[in-house]
Amino acid sequence: MNKVGMNMFVWTMSMDEDLAGTFAFLKGSGFDFVEIPINTPGTIEKWTRIGQQINEVGLAVQACTLCGPEHSLISPDASVRQAGIDHLKQVVDCCAVVGAKILMGPFYAGFKVFTGKPATAEEWNWSVTSMREVAEYAQTKDVVLAAEYLNRFETYLLTCADDLVRYVEAVDHPNCRAAFDTFHANMEEKSIGDALRICAPYLVHVQLSENDRSTPGKGHINFDDVFSALKDVDYEGPIAIEAFGPNPPELAAATHIFRPMFDSAEQLAVDGLKFIKSEQAKGRKSELLQL
Repeated sequence: MNKVGMNMFVWTMSMDEDLAGTFAFLKGSGFDFVEIPINTPGTIEKWTRIGQQINEVGLAVQACTLCGPEHSLISPDASVRQAGIDHLKQVVDCCAVVGAKILMGPFYAGFKVFTGKPATAEEWNWSVTSMREVAEYAQTKDVVLAAEYLNRFETYLLTCADDLVRYVEAVDHPNCRAAFDTFHANMEEKSIGDALRICAPYLVHVQLSENDRSTPGKGHINFDDVFSALKDVDYEGPIAIEAFGPNPPELAAATHIFRPMFDSAEQLAVDGLKFIKSEQAKGRKSELLQL
């Protein structure tokens, strides 16, 4: 059975709040891990405290991050690219402190930074070269980078499964692998299941996110197809719920969430986990019927 986790974005973007009660709630609800944002490295003391809180309730942890324009690995300014490399190494350090073995996200370019043109070969090479350096560093910290492609309105370097696989193969490092988000795939792929199959050789993380960023199973994404594909490729890695709501306000503004998508973050987590368990149960029942 895949470990199932909850992304913390419906509660926080900074992890500056005291979330001990939320961690305990998620553990009591049946989750295996939490996925925490590390966008501003901050102090080692902060991440040590967070790691201890998560560990005390018996949850595992992994992390996510992105790079703003000041840290873009495809900037024409070499100093900005170097700042991005240095920033990601600091984030990796925080992952090691908090106990996260996977760092996922669209950190190969500046988030929502566009030129109005397709990515150039030069931009591609800048990102690949920079990512290889970060992956080499991540290997020393026992952290795997899981690059996530986004939709065309949020990036222009990697926007589909084919792009992602080509990128991972170009970086050519065991600590640079692939993450998959059903929200972006729903927008960019002809078939989400086929896109998962394309990513399968490098896939280490899956985010389940509904078409409207609400509770998985409450929208129109074909999750039967998603779970069928995961079964076909024998995916045994972690699965996390990712959703966005009206809080925190800075994240709501960035993700254009202007109306409530669910009653509460806690209810979303409970309902989302129940849905995932039901999909996993379908797979087990199918296996038994084939025996």
